[in-house]
Amino acid sequence: MTVASMLSSNSMNVGVSNPKMSSKTSACCLLNRPWPSSCSMSISSCGQFGVSEKSKLLCGAGALQVESAPLFSVGQKFQLDDVIEAQQFDRETLSAIFEVARSMENIRGNSSGSQMLKGYLMATLFYEPSTRTRLSFESAMKRLGGDVLTTENAREFSSAAKGETLEDTIRTVEGYSDIIVLRHFESGAARRAAATANIPVINAGDGPGQHPSQALLDVYTIEREIGKLDGIKVGLVGDLANGRTVRSLAYLLAKYRDVKLYFVSPNVVKMKDDIKEYLTSKGVEWEESSDLMEVASKCDVVYQTRIQKERFGEKLNLYEEARGKYIVNQDVLKVMQNHAVVMHPLPKLDEIEADVDNDPRAAYFRQAKNGLYIRMALLKVLLLGW
Repeated sequence: MTVASMLSSNSMNVGVSNPKMSSKTSACCLLNRPWPSSCSMSISSCGQFGVSEKSKLLCGAGALQVESAPLFSVGQKFQLDDVIEAQQFDRETLSAIFEVARSMENIRGNSSGSQMLKGYLMATLFYEPSTRTRLSFESAMKRLGGDVLTTENAREFSSAAKGETLEDTIRTVEGYSDIIVLRHFESGAARRAAATANIPVINAGDGPGQHPSQALLDVYTIEREIGKLDGIKVGLVGDLANGRTVRSLAYLLAKYRDVKLYFVSPNVVKMKDDIKEYLTSKGVEWEESSDLMEVASKCDVVYQTRIQKERFGEKLNLYEEARGKYIVNQDVLKVMQNHAVVMHPLPKLDEIEADVDNDPRAAYFRQAKNGLYIRMALLKVLLLGW
């Protein structure tokens, strides 16, 4: 059997690779195996979603001729090039990602799927501090057999400290890796990186802008905890002006029917108008409130966030004004419905009292664990296709 006929006969069993990835990845997805970063490959006439009529693969001293390889596609709707903002997803794509995430929950040690990303390298570029996001992405990559290149504080310990532009950093790092996970202090930085890179970019938080992978795990958690997404009521509490997680979550929840959002925050950190206008344009009902107890009694989800001191700069008087105004404690739990849950993107400080952790409705540590599965799913889809 020729390689071309092998590819053709396996066409129903292979995923669709990311068109941003070099043609080497597309070809390797068609062969149902990863292509290590150490290998080289040249492709002529590569199609958008796969390998076209004639391709030449080179790995070390060996050469493999692929003739008349078909072009595969699942359609643009489910194509995922980068993960930059919550608005890029539709309900169908969200459901597909969640299905992949559920399958990731079963991958342990040497189980099936644990080597699917063997030979791939993920670079984590974090210009702001992170524990959960960075470690969960690194764990996700390693659990799938891949490897990681990491820097914890690229703002101080990289060429950025010498004045190198983000674009130049991305162009350099993409030569070392197959996918980039970026956290940056500037809103819009991830979009700039994605426009520059020829490999997938995941936004792990861009200043006060967005945090789409967090929103994905949040919605995934809500579905698992509450059992539905249509018709839910969610109270977003805390720093709504600077919190990128609540912005991305609001964008994603707008995809579902009959959702109502409550905004509970100190006056100095209210939800910004662009989110309110977006929700209104999508027909999503929202309400601002200063009464956490009343909102908690109505909601399926109380999504608490910390007041972000690092976003206040020298205006620490405003930080002190906002801090401690809304705290989830036993009094809040008493008015919550039995099926409702408390969520938090973490880290949490004093905005949730410690004894709340013992209540079964405290879902934030389960929420953090779900982040691993969502990020495993994103890495799989971005590098290997669906």
